Amino acid sequence: MDEFAQSRDVARLTAVARLLGGTSTFRKMPQSPLEAHEALVSGLPSKALVYLVANFASLRWDDSLERAIGMSHRTYQRHTAENIRHLSPEQSGRAWKLAEILAKATSIFGSKEEAEHWLERPAIGLDQRKPIDLLATPAGVELVEDFLTRLEYGVYA
Repeated sequence: MDEFAQSRDVARLTAVARLLGGTSTFRKMPQSPLEAHEALVSGLPSKALVYLVANFASLRWDDSLERAIGMSHRTYQRHTAENIRHLSPEQSGRAWKLAEILAKATSIFGSKEEAEHWLERPAIGLDQRKPIDLLATPAGVELVEDFLTRLEYGVYA
């Protein structure tokens, strides 16, 4: 991997990790996709998800967010109230993916608030579906990521 691609990976990983609490959540910020993978397999600290949700500008806990994260609101509340230390690997992966998509959308739309609004609005390029609703499945995540890439390069159809 060339130096430019490596620094781009680190910048992307840092943006995602910051959305999940940065240095207050991670003992060591992931410096490579493999380090991010290892953190997810071990289970992110619950406070990563708490940080992400607490710092939403406009997104609120609803059925769409519940499906995107793969966790009921009651389970989320238990993580906050009962000091559950770690998310499962699946919940960690879903929280990471939501943060990853939010980070990419933020870079495209210019602000986190706009990125959150975009997640909640029906998108023509997604057959009038809300991006947040598609995050419930790997196939839907891929559709949203592809659509963001098209938006990034100005290809809307």
